[in-house]
Formats: sequence, structure tokens, C-alpha cells
Amino acid sequence: EVQLVESGGGLVKSGGSLRLSCAASGFTFGDNAIGWFRQAPGKEREGVSCINLSDGNAYYGDSVKGRFGISSDNAKTTTYLQMDSLEPEDTAVYYCAAANFTWRCLMALRGAPGVAMDYWGKGTLVTVSS
Repeated sequence: EVQLVESGGGLVKSGGSLRLSCAASGFTFGDNAIGWFRQAPGKEREGVSCINLSDGNAYYGDSVKGRFGISSDNAKTTTYLQMDSLEPEDTAVYYCAAANFTWRCLMALRGAPGVAMDYWGKGTLVTVSS
């Protein structure tokens, strides 16, 4: 059984930083991907970032480029999302998700209809105060 557990959310002031972690179990890190997604109250889910677990290539949504960084420690089967220069608009529940194929993560990142990640965590709340 695949389990993804997010941690690291909390309350931070505008301009501050947080690092989210996603600990995976039952999911073999290889030629596949982990992604971060977020959903703010009253808004649709938004793709934040994906990382190819094989080559480490990272991809970002337009709203977080230059501010967020994704990385993965394959030995620990843990993926991280470093969030800097946080803004109140970044307030959301952040979800970690896994895809058996990297293309699925990339398509989901772009919001392609009908494309789903294979596994999801339960989310961690990030609140950015002004």
C-alpha cells in the first residue's frame, strides 16, 4: 500500500519561508515522479511542482517559479518543497502526490483535464499572513 505523508505546514508571515516534506512508503522511487499541488479555499486545485525521481529534473507552476524549489532524497524516499518569499496568495492546503509515470505529473501540473496522479497524501495547511 502506498502512503504519502506531508509535514512542515504552518503559519508564516509574508516574505517568510517554509519547507514541506513528503515521506513516501510502498512507492518505489525510480522512473516516476512526485508532485506538489495546492488548493486554496474556494479555488480549484493548482499544480505547484513535479520532480522526476530518476533524473531529478524539476518543473514548476508559473505562480511559484523562482520562489519554490523541489528536491528529493531517494534514499529516504522523501521529497521536499522549499518555499521562499511566501505571499498571502500561497495560503492553501498543500498535497503531495505520486505518479507512476513522470508525464502524468507534468500533465497534472499544467491542469490537463482527465489526467490524475496515482496516489495522494492527506495534505498539510500553509497559512501566510500579511
